[in-house]
Amino acid sequence: MKNLYQDSRFWLIILANIASSIGSGITMIAIPWMLVTSDDGNAVFGYITISMTIISFIITPFVGSLVDRMSRKKLLLISEIVCLVALLFFTSIGFLGLSYEIWHYTLIYMIGSLYYTIFYPTMFAMNQEIFHKDQYKSLNGTMEVQGQLSSMIAGGVASILLMKWDLHFILLLDVLTYGAAIYFYVKLPYTRAKRSEAEKEEKGRAWDGLVYMMGRPAMFVFLVFAFMPFIGVMLTNYLFPVYLVEVLEADASVYGLEGMIYAAGAVLAGAFVPMLAKKLGNEKTIILGVLIYTVAISLIVFVELPVYLSLMLFLAIGNSGARVARNSFLMDQVPNKIIGRVDSLFRSIGLLIRILLLALFTGMVSSGLIIICFYILSGLLVASAFMVTISWRKGFSVRNKKAICIEEVSL
Repeated sequence: MKNLYQDSRFWLIILANIASSIGSGITMIAIPWMLVTSDDGNAVFGYITISMTIISFIITPFVGSLVDRMSRKKLLLISEIVCLVALLFFTSIGFLGLSYEIWHYTLIYMIGSLYYTIFYPTMFAMNQEIFHKDQYKSLNGTMEVQGQLSSMIAGGVASILLMKWDLHFILLLDVLTYGAAIYFYVKLPYTRAKRSEAEKEEKGRAWDGLVYMMGRPAMFVFLVFAFMPFIGVMLTNYLFPVYLVEVLEADASVYGLEGMIYAAGAVLAGAFVPMLAKKLGNEKTIILGVLIYTVAISLIVFVELPVYLSLMLFLAIGNSGARVARNSFLMDQVPNKIIGRVDSLFRSIGLLIRILLLALFTGMVSSGLIIICFYILSGLLVASAFMVTISWRKGFSVRNKKAICIEEVSL
């Protein structure tokens, strides 16, 4: 087996991801800032965020089906090229001396959100397809480190550029990073796995992922609740800024420090979790990650600011550790021919939970009940820790023939 770090494909993927992640990350930080600092921008940004979450929920199953039906490399290239062309159009607006309006910001944000909706499941499926099973743990750990470091760089660069550059220069930088990513993807050696005639005729129904998992009920329950730390992170991206300002009475510098501590914890998890998973196994590592996140989020409302900041490290380790092990578990357990639809199933469930809880928490925060939001979130994570442990103990056996057939025949 070729060592992962000696594989040219691995480095081309990493370089492409770094380029597109930093560029799109800078833009996706800049655009919300432009929105919230404009007239009625807070309300507009709230509506856009909820709307894009709903749109992502609707299209994610179809994206999963698309990932399984066509070349993953081609799908990545198409998404990169479309984003490059679209952002080049908006860049030209600024260079022509025209003013940006809220609808411009809205469309740019929508482009970035849709790009993420396509990029992550496609990259996940392609990584499983082209790398060896023994490389999955190291691969997912490195991808976690790369993602977090790219986010840190994007945040730092965005904070500087927002003070010194106009938007069209920031968009031009994003266009250039998409161009770099396209170059690396074009250079990537990739051959789509051969399919039988029956497989070519099968269109890849979006709901096949659900049928596949219904035949493995214990595994389905295990994975649903294993996603809860990530859902918690998405929700606390909304709750933490409000909590810092209204409860802890902290300033913006503390919010920036919180992000840095969290990123450091995520990088730490990405580096060491693959070694831990090799000793404990993916399942036990997932359970440990969920438990760490659960304990940390449950303590948040009972501590002062210094301990609050230290808990960010454990929140990151819990979430990132569970994610690295969970991705390796999915790659090990689910055939590549259906991985897009199975992955999209759990992404859709996560989006639905986020929509419901975000709607609930938004109303509660506006009524001054942010502490209750954390109690609810803590309760959900305690239940999740319990469910992943119980479902793991039951084992992941296949319950019906239809689930087997959908893997072997109708993929």
